[in-house]
Amino acid sequence: MAKGQFEGQESNKQAREARKESAGMTTGVRCMWMRGGTSKGGYFLDEDLPAAPAARDSMLLRIMGSPDFRQIDGMGGADPLTSKAAVVRKSERDGVDVDYLFLQVFVDQPLVGDVQNCGNILAGVGPFAIERGLVAARDGETPVTIHMENTGQVAVARVATPGGIVSYSGEARIDGVPGGSSPIPVSFKDTAGSTCGALLPSGNAADVVEGIEVTMIDNGMPCVVMRADEAGIVGDEAPDVLEADTELRERLEAVRMACGPLMNLGDVSGKSVPKMTMVSAARAGGAIATRTFIPHRCHKAIGVLGAVSVATSCLIGGSPSFGLARRGNGARRNLSIEHPTGEMTVVATLDEDGAVTEAAILRTARKLMDGEVFV
Repeated sequence: MAKGQFEGQESNKQAREARKESAGMTTGVRCMWMRGGTSKGGYFLDEDLPAAPAARDSMLLRIMGSPDFRQIDGMGGADPLTSKAAVVRKSERDGVDVDYLFLQVFVDQPLVGDVQNCGNILAGVGPFAIERGLVAARDGETPVTIHMENTGQVAVARVATPGGIVSYSGEARIDGVPGGSSPIPVSFKDTAGSTCGALLPSGNAADVVEGIEVTMIDNGMPCVVMRADEAGIVGDEAPDVLEADTELRERLEAVRMACGPLMNLGDVSGKSVPKMTMVSAARAGGAIATRTFIPHRCHKAIGVLGAVSVATSCLIGGSPSFGLARRGNGARRNLSIEHPTGEMTVVATLDEDGAVTEAAILRTARKLMDGEVFV
């Protein structure tokens, strides 16, 4: 992009922001609401939001209706899984189509987090980019290469585009979402240590933190993995039962706070990472069973990159997961990660040393609304 074009775009954006401010923010903000995987949120072009992060976050809090546990005065669904945002722009990076910034809008706190990826919301980025004209659709299938700004990593999503038009209809099914949709396979590479600086930020397969043996791991999502029985649960409880267990929540938060600095995350009291995953033996033929706090609410499923991190922990000797998991054999492993509403299969490719070099997962997405949201 020529310098003059860039400056012109910045000038136009500043003019739009000035008009919005003078109008008291009563004008609409262009937005597409989408389900991505087992999450839901607003998808925005970068140019349609304020350039300053503080102003952008303030707008998103208002759009979602936060802080309010019901989010009654906004678009949020009173759950962290439905209070999310994707900010997308055409990329200037070689070999990359679009840049994607994920923002977690807290429900009952005036906070917007940008320290993590979201692989579920990621599933909608490809269709959104094509719909907004950032990527030219092919006839049949369109690959969209996405740079994840939160961690600097790249993913490739393959979107069904029969006749050059995004299709959301199909028979692909993922647990936690009713009905079928068009499949969106997403592959990840080089995600190890994307937030914490190393796959195992402490350097150990296992550490004892607050009296509990844990694996601190980051293969796209910072997670603290521990055995369910060490946390004082069986591992098959319903999410609402676990959320009502005050003693469990306090124990998990103590471990999380202690792990933050050990994972190079610092003080995590106001952050949505690390996620806290309790593992037990699989009950439905999968690799392992999970219950995950994200970090203070129990996930009704499991996040995409959280599943990748947990699957990776199952393949690390000495980790709490290793002895519990059905790990399979060979250089390519299908690891079914069981969660409260089903399972998520991670396809892991291993090198000759047994390290995970690539992970792929099947997701779906659906466009729910395209128009303007009012602040």
